Amino acid sequence: MIDPMNFLTILLMASVTYLTRIGGYVLLRNRTLSPRAKTVLENAPGCVLITVIAPNFVTGHPADIVALGLTVAAATRLSILPTVLVAIVSAGVLRSLLG
Repeated sequence: MIDPMNFLTILLMASVTYLTRIGGYVLLRNRTLSPRAKTVLENAPGCVLITVIAPNFVTGHPADIVALGLTVAAATRLSILPTVLVAIVSAGVLRSLLG
């Protein structure tokens, strides 16, 4: 059974991500947005995800730091879904290899 605190944390993170995704559109639905403003609203959920993931990379574990480097390199070339897949796979493989 899942720990109630873990479940609550997951539920709250999902809620915040969802609200950041729709919040800007709901609040600004009657306004014309510039391309720059649209870009900011589209990237807000990614920013929330980074705030959840980033603390893991200050641990100093070599596998995490290398995985972060690979993810940054992937992010400069790929869209979000392939970048997330690179991050997950590289972190998993490197953690199993480097501990």
